Amino acid sequence: MQAGTIVGNLASAIGITTEDAALVADLKAGSEEAFAILIAQYHQPLYSLIARSLNDPADAADITQEVFIKVFRSIRGFHGEASLRTWLYRIALREASNQRRWWSRHKKQEITIDSPYESDSDDESKGLCLSATLADHADSPFDHAAQAELRERVEAALRQLPEAFRTVVILREIEGFAYEEIAEILDINLGTVKSRLTRGRSALRALLSIESVIPPANSASYSLPETSKVEVTR
Repeated sequence: MQAGTIVGNLASAIGITTEDAALVADLKAGSEEAFAILIAQYHQPLYSLIARSLNDPADAADITQEVFIKVFRSIRGFHGEASLRTWLYRIALREASNQRRWWSRHKKQEITIDSPYESDSDDESKGLCLSATLADHADSPFDHAAQAELRERVEAALRQLPEAFRTVVILREIEGFAYEEIAEILDINLGTVKSRLTRGRSALRALLSIESVIPPANSASYSLPETSKVEVTR
C-alpha cells in the first residue's frame, strides 16, 4: 500500500500517470514482464510512425527494434519531465531521422525518379483528414482495391515531404497529437508547429492534386469522410 502511495505521489510530482509511473519503476528495476508490456503497448504505434517517417518503409522493423533497445538501455535516465509516450515518440523520431540521413548519404544516388518535393509556400490550406484517407473500410473487392491504391498514393506523397513538415503532419493528422504535445516531442515552439503543419498540409495537397487524389485547394469544397485512425501493419 505504501509503495503504491509513493508511486502515486511520484506520478503527480513529475506529471506522468500513475500507471506509467508504475511501469517505469518496474522497467528501471529490470522487469522483463514490464518490458514485454511496454512492447505490447507501443510496438505497433511506433512501427507505424517510423514506417511513415522513413524513405524506405521496409527499414521500419529494424528501426523499431533499435528504438526499444535504446529505451531498455536509457530508461534509468527517464525522470518524467515528459509523459512516457512523448519520450518514446521522441526516441523513435530521432532514430528515424538518423536512418533518413543514412539513406540520403548512401542510397539517394541510386534513385533516379521520385525525388523529394520541396515547398516554400506559406499559403494556408484546408486540413487533410489523413486518418480517413489511410483507413480501410471497403465493403467490396473493388472498393478495397481502390482504397488500397489511394492509401499507397497518400503514403508515397507523405514520403516526398521535407522531414520537418512530414513529421508534424504525421503527428497531428495521423497520430492525433495536440499541438502542445507535438511541440514537446520535437522540442520546438507552438508557432513553429502550426507553421510547419500549414506548410506541410499545403505541400501534401499540392502533391496529391498532381496525382488527382484530391482537387486543388482553390477548387470546389472537398473533404474526406471521418474515420478512425489507421496503423501501418507489418
